[in-house]
Amino acid sequence: MSLKSFTITALIVLALLAVPAIAMQYTEEVRWTAGDFIAMGILLFSTALMLHFIWKKATSTSGRILFSLLAIAVFGLIWVELAVGIF
Repeated sequence: MSLKSFTITALIVLALLAVPAIAMQYTEEVRWTAGDFIAMGILLFSTALMLHFIWKKATSTSGRILFSLLAIAVFGLIWVELAVGIF
């Protein structure tokens, strides 16, 4: 991964993490701790890196789509588990 791609990925993750940080300033319903921000930052960044790896290594479009959907599904399952503990 090039430095430019890494920087863009990091900025996107920071922008996504800014949403709950800003929401915490306006409502009591969003209550994230530093641990929540760290966990979500790791989850978002690792998912972005996984997607980048998939798109670099997969040769067919159908393979890229399939593995990308799988990576996004895993992200969603981990997010739900961390948020409400379904499993």
